[in-house]
Amino acid sequence: MRQQYQTFSIFVLIMMILVLPKISLSQTTDSLGVQHLGLDIPDKAVINNIFIVGNQKTRKNIILRELNFSTGVTYDWDELISIISADQKKIFNLQLFNSVEITPLITGEDQIEILISVDERRYFIPSVIFELADRNFSEWWTNQNRSFKRVNYGARFYHNNVGGRNEKMRVSAQFGFTQAFDLLYSFPYIDKNQKHGLTTQFSYVTNKTIAVRSAENRQVFYTNEEEDVMRRLFNSSLRYSYRGSFYNFHYVTLGYTNVRIHEDVLIENPNYFLHDDTHLSYFSAGYIYRHDRRNYNSYPTNGALLNFGITKYGLFNSDDFKDWEFTATANRYIKFNDNLHFATGLTLNAFMGKRQPFTSVRGVGYSPNFIRGYELNVIDGQHLAVHKNSFRFKFLDLEYDISNLSPLEGFSTFPIKLYLGANFDHGFVNDRNQIPENKRLTNTHLFGYGPGLDLVIFYDIVFRFEYSMNNHNEGNFFFNFKAPF
Repeated sequence: MRQQYQTFSIFVLIMMILVLPKISLSQTTDSLGVQHLGLDIPDKAVINNIFIVGNQKTRKNIILRELNFSTGVTYDWDELISIISADQKKIFNLQLFNSVEITPLITGEDQIEILISVDERRYFIPSVIFELADRNFSEWWTNQNRSFKRVNYGARFYHNNVGGRNEKMRVSAQFGFTQAFDLLYSFPYIDKNQKHGLTTQFSYVTNKTIAVRSAENRQVFYTNEEEDVMRRLFNSSLRYSYRGSFYNFHYVTLGYTNVRIHEDVLIENPNYFLHDDTHLSYFSAGYIYRHDRRNYNSYPTNGALLNFGITKYGLFNSDDFKDWEFTATANRYIKFNDNLHFATGLTLNAFMGKRQPFTSVRGVGYSPNFIRGYELNVIDGQHLAVHKNSFRFKFLDLEYDISNLSPLEGFSTFPIKLYLGANFDHGFVNDRNQIPENKRLTNTHLFGYGPGLDLVIFYDIVFRFEYSMNNHNEGNFFFNFKAPF
C-alpha cells in the first residue's frame, strides 16, 4: 500500500508564512453570524429565500443537497441555528471550498432570508509526484537507510469539480521505485434527486523490487541481479454509491485484480501465492455501510464515524483466490471546548481463510492499521483489533493573508493549527499460521504511548511529529502524514 508524502518545499513555505502578518484568529468554517437589521431575534421564523454567493464553478444544487432546512417552513429559532451550524460543516466537508458561512438575515417579524457565502478552492491541481515508496517515513528513514532509490516521481493531475457537480478526476503517471499509471473518475450523483453515484478506476503498477515475505516482523525485499520486473499488477473497479440521507452512505464495488510475478519470487517465497504459479487473477465484490457525522473529514475534533464492510474474493470457479473479509471501524471524537478534544477509534479486520496470497496480507503496520510505537514493524495475521486514543490540545490557530504572494485563486489564505497530543494505542494480531520468525509480535497484546505534535495547514494537509514507546521498551521519534484516524 502506498502512502503519499509532500515535498520539502511545503516546509519552506511554512517557514515563510510564519513571518507574515496574520489576518484572523478565528476559524472561518465555524463562524455563524446573525444580521437582524435592528429587529429582535424571533422565537420562530419562516425562511423566505436562500441565496448563495461565491460559487463561480460549483452548481447551486450541490450546495442545496447538504441543507436540512428549506423555504416556506417555520422553525424554532434555536433549532434552526443548530441545523445551520451542522449544515455549514457538511458543505465544508464537500472539500470544494476554503471557507463556508451561512448567515440568517432577519428581515421582518418572524421572517428571515438565508445567505450562504463560499470561497471556492482551486479545483484543477497539477502536481509533481515526489514521494517515498515505503509504508511510512520511519520505515524509509530507519529500515531502508534513507535510500533515494526508493523514491517515486512523476506527475499527477486532479480536477475535484469537473462540471461543477463535485465530480472528481485523477490522472497520474509515476516512475521511480514503483511505476504506476492510474485513472479515476467519480460521479457523486447520476440522478436528479442526488442519491446515486458511480466511480470507476483503472491502475497498472510494476515493481523491480518488492516485499516477498516478512521476517522478524519486518518486510523482506527482493530484486534480482538483472533488475527484472518482479511484479505487474492490473486492477480495475466500478463502485456504486447510494446516499439516502445526509450522514449515511452505501457502497457496492465490483473489482478485478490480475497479478503476474517473476519466477524468482516463488524461489524466495514459495507461498507468495496460494498455488504454484506466477499468475494470480480474481474478481471481487464488496459492500460498505458508512455513517459519517465528523465535523471535519481531514482532522475531526467532534462527531462520529462508523464503517462496516464485507468483501467476497473469488466470484467464479476460475478465480485463483477465494475468501471472505470483514471490516469494522468505530471512531468517536469528543469536543470538551474549543481547544481540547478526545479521539478514540476501534478497528476490526478478519479473513475467514487460514492463508491469503502475500499481496492480500493484512495486519498492523499496513495503512491504515497501525499502533504507535510499532511504525517500524509489520505484524501479519488473519485477524486484528486496534484501539487508538488521543487527547489533543489546540494551542495555536492562525490564518495568514498570502494573496500578495500567490497569483492563484483559491490560495489567498494560509491557515495554521497546532495541536499537542497525548496518545495511547493498543491491539492484537492473530496469526493462525504461527510463523516462527514473526512470533515475537503476533498473538500477543501490543501497546504504544507518547506525546505528539500535529500541524494542520491548508488543503487538509496534516503533519504529525510523535515520540512513542511500546511495551517492548522500544522508543523512537516518528514523523507521519495525515490524521491517525
